[in-house]
Amino acid sequence: MTIRVLLADDQALLRSAFRVLVDSEPDMQVVGEASDGAEAVALARRERADVVLMDIRMPGTDGLAATRLISADPSLAQVRVVILTTFEVDDYVVQSLRAGASGFLGKGSEPEELLSAIRIAAGGEALLSPTATKGLIARFLAQGGAADDDHDPLRSARLDALTVREREVLVQVAGGHSNDEIAERLEVSPLTVKTHVNRAMAKLGARDRAQLVVIAYESGLVRPRAD
Repeated sequence: MTIRVLLADDQALLRSAFRVLVDSEPDMQVVGEASDGAEAVALARRERADVVLMDIRMPGTDGLAATRLISADPSLAQVRVVILTTFEVDDYVVQSLRAGASGFLGKGSEPEELLSAIRIAAGGEALLSPTATKGLIARFLAQGGAADDDHDPLRSARLDALTVREREVLVQVAGGHSNDEIAERLEVSPLTVKTHVNRAMAKLGARDRAQLVVIAYESGLVRPRAD
């Protein structure tokens, strides 16, 4: 199955370079190019894109706003957004993860990393490793001076829908542990862990593990550490 890729960046030269790279792969096809977020959202709808490579800083509707629009549209539920950034740790990146992006990638990444990221996102997985995602969000929240009661009460209330075991698994996911590691820690099978993760994602409206980590921190279930 061919992965349909949409490129969203206000720099035409970068889009051209990405197009050449993506179209060189037998399992990928660039189906559109956008120079701003509004155009990216429209093209995602029209071209039935699987993955959007989204720049953050674009004129007009930026990548953050576009990511929110895509994530909020039920007709685009299959679309995965990969944020491209020149910064390894960026406040906007965390906001993008909160808005529904599957992860982020530095523009200085190797071509193989970009292609791998597209395939991972298209497969419905979190682009970032759980540890990388957890570390990014923890640092961001810690730098923002998050206090014990500084969390989203609506997110906290949504956690009530989780079973005790699902909460335990969510804490482990936010701790950066893989399914196999969680299974060993909780003395259950990896398949059971995967089932709990999927159920937690469904109940909390999370697209992937990256979103689960965000919710765990925003709800106050897990507290960031400054170190």
